[in-house]
Amino acid sequence: MRQTATSERYKLAFLYMDSKDETSTILFVDDEKNILEVITEYFQYKGYNVIAASNGLEAIRILQETKIDCCVTDINMPEMNGLELAEHIRKKDNTIPVIIMTGYPSLDNIIETLKNGVVDFLIKPVNLKQMEVCIQSVFRERRLFVENILLKKEIEDKERLERLNRELIYKVKELHNLNKIMNDVSLIGKSADVYQQMADMAIALTYADGSKFYVINETEDRPFEIASAENKTVSSPDQSDGGHTGYDEAIEKLVMEIVSDEIPLLISDNKGSRGIPLDIRSIMIIPLKIQDKVFGVLTAFIKKGDNHFTDKELYYLSFMSQRAAYTIENLALYEHINRGLITTLRSFVKVIEARDPYTEQHSSRVTKLSILIGKKMGCSSEEVDILNIAGLLHDIGKIGIRDNILLKPGRLTDEEFEKIKEHPIIGSNIVEQLVMWEEHRKIIRHHHERYDGEGYPDGLKKDEIPYLARIVSLADAFDAMASDRAYRKKMETEKIIQIITRGAGTQFDPEIVDAFMALYNEGKILTQ
Repeated sequence: MRQTATSERYKLAFLYMDSKDETSTILFVDDEKNILEVITEYFQYKGYNVIAASNGLEAIRILQETKIDCCVTDINMPEMNGLELAEHIRKKDNTIPVIIMTGYPSLDNIIETLKNGVVDFLIKPVNLKQMEVCIQSVFRERRLFVENILLKKEIEDKERLERLNRELIYKVKELHNLNKIMNDVSLIGKSADVYQQMADMAIALTYADGSKFYVINETEDRPFEIASAENKTVSSPDQSDGGHTGYDEAIEKLVMEIVSDEIPLLISDNKGSRGIPLDIRSIMIIPLKIQDKVFGVLTAFIKKGDNHFTDKELYYLSFMSQRAAYTIENLALYEHINRGLITTLRSFVKVIEARDPYTEQHSSRVTKLSILIGKKMGCSSEEVDILNIAGLLHDIGKIGIRDNILLKPGRLTDEEFEKIKEHPIIGSNIVEQLVMWEEHRKIIRHHHERYDGEGYPDGLKKDEIPYLARIVSLADAFDAMASDRAYRKKMETEKIIQIITRGAGTQFDPEIVDAFMALYNEGKILTQ
């Protein structure tokens, strides 16, 4: 046992000398070639010896032949992932520090990596400067670790282990908070919701009594508050801070200074500096930048108790602001693309309606009626949004039907009717290319299915038919009967109502018929 400990000390002594006298060698492991190339070029320029590997197995072969001072590895890789590589390194040589890169941190991953001896984590996308600082810190810790083992007494080792354990607990908590930030912000579906989420999370992640988010308008010299949150566990702030002109002006002036500086502000213990009211004990102001331009500002403040903000809270809110900016950019891009697609597809619908003057504005009317029924049925706002688009596009497949069939004034032959029945499939195929519109595609394909299974194109029945498609089906049938067509005039309202009520349980979902009739009796449904 003594022999083993002595040999370990000699090994560490040589390692300590090497770490002082030689250029450090870093092994980077990632299956994304472009990331490896950028990292390699950067750290070679910084004077490090750099070796790159595309997966864990390749890294193991390198470790067998080359002395490595530090390993930085991605988690998700083919053949051997980063956790397996870290475990292999720990068993082979636990003096080699391992840093993990991951795009999706979770508590399970964190706990697993800690078991495998990982010394730090980097969250993708990784800033190269941040990576360099992390590696430098790891090397410093490595040298201190070796020095302590060689020079310090057992009691000092024990104290250091206790400190490392506290740091470890803090690191787990920190990563849990970062994971919460990433998940909560990423799940937001609308740009407008991001601002309130930021104000709410500022309360959840810190000791803040209150938080506000301001939007910056270039044409004005003052910010506009668009979201706020209060800590419900703290008694309501004094009236002096709400609606007090002097108070608002002081904070808004400070916010605009931060907009100009573009640097987050932390005042841990306010003594009245920079015009901040003395009833605010501690304050943070963080700018939100989109494309290198300040778009908004998040503020958080403490007014009561003995708590104060620290660099840790500033880091959390700054990280959250970065994630929020990224989310807002993505949502804005998505919404822009979405609007462009809707405009294009609407043009197709207008082409169809221009071919048949009898059905002009049919899609618009079906959409309005579908939304009326959907709201009556208790549909969510997301479902109403789907109906708004799918209703407009439900007949888009008719663009693939020849005019001599689509506009035929007389009765269709069986063969011609089979051609007409293809339009839900054609429409579904058009929208299928838009992966994000799967629910819309289902409505377009199945709006001619019948509740009894006698519809087309797939003969679905009852709950097999998508719920929103059943709504559009009734709205489509109603407008078809209430409008002039090439082959007949519109029907009388009483006859339409009779047909719909008789169709409950056969052609239509009975519950949707009930909702329709309730709207009709309320005078909210009018024939054209």
